[in-house]
Amino acid sequence: MSAPDLNDISAWQYDLPEHLIATRPAARRDDARLMLVDTQTQKISHHRIRDLPELLQPGDRLVFNDTKVLQARLLGFRTSTKGRWEGLFLEELPDRRWRITGQTRGRLRAGESLTIEPADHHAARSRSLQLLLEEQCDDGTWIASPCPSGASFEILESFGTLPLPPYIGRSIASAEDRDRYQTVFAQEPGAIAAPTAGLHFTPELLASCAQHGIEESYVTLHVGIGTFRPVSTEKLSDHRMHFEWCRVPGQTAADVLNTKAAGHLVTAVGTTTVRTLEAAVAETGSLSEWQGRTDLFIQPGFRFQVIDRLLTNFHLPGSTLIVLVAALAGYDLIMEAYRVAVEQRYRFYSYGDAMLIA
Repeated sequence: MSAPDLNDISAWQYDLPEHLIATRPAARRDDARLMLVDTQTQKISHHRIRDLPELLQPGDRLVFNDTKVLQARLLGFRTSTKGRWEGLFLEELPDRRWRITGQTRGRLRAGESLTIEPADHHAARSRSLQLLLEEQCDDGTWIASPCPSGASFEILESFGTLPLPPYIGRSIASAEDRDRYQTVFAQEPGAIAAPTAGLHFTPELLASCAQHGIEESYVTLHVGIGTFRPVSTEKLSDHRMHFEWCRVPGQTAADVLNTKAAGHLVTAVGTTTVRTLEAAVAETGSLSEWQGRTDLFIQPGFRFQVIDRLLTNFHLPGSTLIVLVAALAGYDLIMEAYRVAVEQRYRFYSYGDAMLIA
């Protein structure tokens, strides 16, 4: 059998029974299963997330993404026609205008406005948010001015709701979602999707890691609309990543370099952490304090400069994320791991189980 063409998106598909897609989180964050994929022995073994401290070594370092998911899903109507509209806040521009995307019947036009209703339906009906549409971007998103103006995350707390992935199957986030679709260490508001590998950690698990001599550090990448979106082109080389804002603090850069210099290993918690650390090196030539926007697309053949291991969830077929994990572990081993995960009934996607590539 000839080797698959890894530039062809068909190579990155796999069969996933719908019942293995996790629509609710595990009873406890650290109840999730953990598949260990050993790239040296090419063997696969099965554990729990709570076993992680025993799978790492004292002196190793975990690096987390501390982004916080915004209440970015917006519900409302076209002010002039009262036609229903729903969409997403994507980012705040330096001049405090917003970039948004959404759906409605008919064609939106520059100059019209959207009326966004309060997320809390018990709030006074006289309160509303107006979004004046100013210009449409080449990708179909809109630049809009909010009224009243102010810090976007504060406005969204009143008028938005949590933007759950569509495969979870709930249009409105529950109280459980508002707790569990956010990491316990989330600090920096700005994401419109969770860095899902971090969802497994509890304060107790973090403390257990520390007791085992495992260090921790943090970066920030505000997860955007493109991170989990399947590739829509037939060839990976034709796919263009969305830009996402990220930051590596100086202390994190120094600590990671010290860990590696001492001969210990760096484990990225989540693909967003991988992209942040590796983008910093790609942009500056070395790991140091850095912030900026990245569209780094990690594919097989990529030379990793920073990370040694990766803790990650199981990803959608044909997504840039399954391509990234194969760049680290190898195509054949990752596709076998996914076959085993289906066979062993692992839970998939944001609320699902995890894989440690070591």
